[in-house]
Amino acid sequence: MVNRVILIGNLGADPEIKSLESGVSVARLRIATSENYKDKNTNEWKEVTEWHTVTMWRSLADRAEKSLRKGMQIYIEGKLTTRKWTDQEGKERYSTDVVANYLRIVNKRDAVEMGNNPGMQESSAGAISNTPQTENSSSNEEMSDDLPF
Repeated sequence: MVNRVILIGNLGADPEIKSLESGVSVARLRIATSENYKDKNTNEWKEVTEWHTVTMWRSLADRAEKSLRKGMQIYIEGKLTTRKWTDQEGKERYSTDVVANYLRIVNKRDAVEMGNNPGMQESSAGAISNTPQTENSSSNEEMSDDLPF
C-alpha cells in the first residue's frame, strides 16, 4: 500500500508558522494547483484550480518560514492525512491535509528576487526534506495535539 502525494503549485500566502508547547515547529501552507481542459460544448479552454492544505513539521517548517513566500512555485512530496475535530458548534468535522516530507522551490527566480538572504538562496538551489519517521516516532502524538491554526 502506498500513501504518496506529489504537488507542484503556487503558494497562496506566506506560510503560517506556529510552535507547539513542546517547542516543535509546525508550518501550514495553502498551495494552488491548476489544470486546463477544453469544454466540449463551448469549445473554450477552461481552468480549474484546486487548493491544498500542507502541513510541515520541525526543520522543514523552519526552512519553510525562512524560504517560502506567497506566489512562489514549489514542489511538495508527502502523504495524505485526515484529522477529526470538533467545531465551535460541537459538530464533528474532518479535514484532509498533505503532511509534507520533501520540499523544493521550483521557480528559483522568486527566491533570488527576495534579496540576498543566504538561507533563501541555499533552499532555492536544492531540496529541503525531513528524515522519514518510524511508526514509533512522536509524530502521531503531535498530530493529535490541537493544531494552533
